[in-house]
Amino acid sequence: MATLLSVNTGMPKDVSWQGRTVHTGAWKAPVQGPRMVRRLNVDGDGQGDLAGHGGEIRAVLVYQLQSYQYWQKHLGRDDLTFGIFGENFTVDGLPDDEVCIGDRYRIGEAEFEVTQPRVTCYRVGMRLGELTMASLLVAHHRPGFYLRVINEGRVQAGDEITLTRKGPEELSVADTDALLYLPDRDPAKLRKALNIPALSPGWQQSFRELAAAQQPQQEPGWPGERASTQQPREEPGWPGFKTMRVARIVPETPTISSIYLTTTDGTPLPEARPGQYLSIRLTVGEAAPAVRSYSLSCAPTVGTYRISVKHESHGKVSSYIHATLHPGDLVDIASPRGTFVLEEGTRPIVLLSAGIGVTPVLAMLHQLAATRDPRPIWWIHTAHDRTHHAFTQETKALLAQLPNAHEHIYYTAENPHPDEPHISRGRPTGQSLRATGIPTDADAYLCGPPAFMDDIGGFLRDHGLRPEQIHTEQFSALPAINPGVTPTAAIRPHQPPGPTGTGPLVTFARSGITAPWSPAHASLLDFAEACDVPTRWSCRTGVCHTCITHLVAGDITYTTPPLELPEPSTILVCCSQPTTEVVLDL
Repeated sequence: MATLLSVNTGMPKDVSWQGRTVHTGAWKAPVQGPRMVRRLNVDGDGQGDLAGHGGEIRAVLVYQLQSYQYWQKHLGRDDLTFGIFGENFTVDGLPDDEVCIGDRYRIGEAEFEVTQPRVTCYRVGMRLGELTMASLLVAHHRPGFYLRVINEGRVQAGDEITLTRKGPEELSVADTDALLYLPDRDPAKLRKALNIPALSPGWQQSFRELAAAQQPQQEPGWPGERASTQQPREEPGWPGFKTMRVARIVPETPTISSIYLTTTDGTPLPEARPGQYLSIRLTVGEAAPAVRSYSLSCAPTVGTYRISVKHESHGKVSSYIHATLHPGDLVDIASPRGTFVLEEGTRPIVLLSAGIGVTPVLAMLHQLAATRDPRPIWWIHTAHDRTHHAFTQETKALLAQLPNAHEHIYYTAENPHPDEPHISRGRPTGQSLRATGIPTDADAYLCGPPAFMDDIGGFLRDHGLRPEQIHTEQFSALPAINPGVTPTAAIRPHQPPGPTGTGPLVTFARSGITAPWSPAHASLLDFAEACDVPTRWSCRTGVCHTCITHLVAGDITYTTPPLELPEPSTILVCCSQPTTEVVLDL
């Protein structure tokens, strides 16, 4: 018979950690006497980061005495007091490899249902002073688990724990955790996970994505599966940078020029997917080489890539390209990459852009025109005025090749001619987009300034498009994901403080920062944070893959081996260091 040994609570508080302030509820301590357990948590308890912890699905966290004993021996610790793993219930029994998702238990007056393993999070390591603890919990199959409150009631230490119902499929907590975080996934267990109603929605979505990724390699039998003989797409390209020649430069508007690039030896270029970008490395002045990324602005021919660059008044690289770069010059180019690409399918297509954001969706339009795609297609673009409206004739010619195309243009500073009903003065609004007839089952591709994409994305969602139907691209740094860290005023990325490093150069391409590596930093993530480059992470130990980043060029080594290696050409910055000069898509 399992027993509740301790009820632990703690309200969120601000904790100083690595120069930051973390708002966390990880500090729990035992309480005496009975405590009421309600839908959201135990009385007197709270969570600091409700995106990953707490709520009805994760109301109560459970950890076992047997795991305490295991970690005491493994870590050589004798100071592990109940609640230190952030759990609300410390129990004797209920091992992770026996308790199943969907199991129901009665404890005291309350009844509970198991919903998911513990969320892999850096804060348990912060609480224990063991930075790799999040990784250890998964690798050693001892994560603990969350409960949903079925019936509220009082509980207290000493209460017996009674199983009232077994979950369907009998998939254990340990197996569920491994299914998400570890390699060599068992397709049969994935099928089981998808058939458990009690499993939390977030984990269900993750398993649906994993199942979809496995489908082309699996035999028929998955829910909703269609048999397919299509082979996985191989990404085009070459490692690192290669030298290419500027074939010609064509002005498109007073501020935008297209640069045509060819190989130096006449060899064919790999085909890029419409929407992908190139990274270009240029030596501008005496500073370290600068790296910038620009979308391919048309479907590549056998021997030529085209990028189109807007001259920004304070842009070091764009100014160099417009004023100094000439046909015949040699430049370093990294192979096409990026996930903002035109997907195959049968749904209507909406291509929306503003300003220089036209470039990736223009490449998509080239692809659609080349195949005479029969689907309804909307081309919606915003420009300052007619003079600054790039690719006008080119897009008209492409749209004319499509049997069901719709064009809508907005000028923010010029009135349209009376004979141009497809042009409007102003910016797109929810009402004007609805008036274009965009169907709610369309796939929309957006590129432009962040405010434009935020507004248009909101209009489309209000119109009825689901989030997964709305695809966006931006070349500025991605929004940070730093769970629990108290926000501070944004700081422009800069050189790291302290003595200049003596290691290989590290370039954060999106942020425009290049600096020599210093071993004073534990990882590339730590180095990026020192430069105030926006970062995305959760576990910080190579488990959750939130920090996955494209490695444009160079080589790294892992200081803590990830539990599952990321895809080729990507790395986990939370546990890696450079071994050569590297360029990161950050």
